[in-house]
Amino acid sequence: MSEAMENHNILDSIKSVFVPIHREGYPFIAIFAVVTLLLMWAWPPLGLIAFVLTVWCVYFFRDPDRTTPVREGLVISPADGLVVSIRPAPPPPELEMGTEPRMRIAIFMNVFDCHVNRSPCEGTITRKVYSPGLFLNATLDKASDDNERMALRMTTVTGKDVAFVQIAGLVARRIVCKIAEGDMLKTGERIGIIRFGSRVDVYLDEGMSPMVVVGQQAVAGETILADEKAVEPLVLGEVR
Repeated sequence: MSEAMENHNILDSIKSVFVPIHREGYPFIAIFAVVTLLLMWAWPPLGLIAFVLTVWCVYFFRDPDRTTPVREGLVISPADGLVVSIRPAPPPPELEMGTEPRMRIAIFMNVFDCHVNRSPCEGTITRKVYSPGLFLNATLDKASDDNERMALRMTTVTGKDVAFVQIAGLVARRIVCKIAEGDMLKTGERIGIIRFGSRVDVYLDEGMSPMVVVGQQAVAGETILADEKAVEPLVLGEVR
């Protein structure tokens, strides 16, 4: 193996461990680091605990690159986390998509999941609405209706009408969404972040078949949630 190739492999290994940090995390990491230094000086045992929390804070705000499937008709997970619900539900009323239930896939992010959210499809954002609300446990079904949220409606390049909603959780206190109405997004493109612990719901259009099961771990930008070209019945799953 050449020296150049060996150095390239070493760099790849380093990058796989030390992933980029989302810019939203820098102020929090700085605060954690300063508190850690002060506590290390005042009382080392407490400073050690603060150091562990600082490492967790860095880990929480990680922003790794993802390899996204790009075939038309696919709906890709917008969030890392656990698929907690797949069932019909009316979309948020503020998106003006009617009251007819659509298949909704809900993904819960705990405090150890990557919280950078991504676009599930390629298309144009036709509506973006922020709604204040409660901070219930995001695993609860009523969190979709009662919690603080940022709802987005998209017309995909294939003409489908989908929605995805960033929902605050029990400890989440800020939803960051950097896109605007009229923006054209690519599948897997970063759209924002939620801190700390939260949920993202995806509302499918007619003809989009879910390809995941409840209890499955989804990866933002990589896991295929649904496919409008699929013809098989709803996927079932078993814990093994």
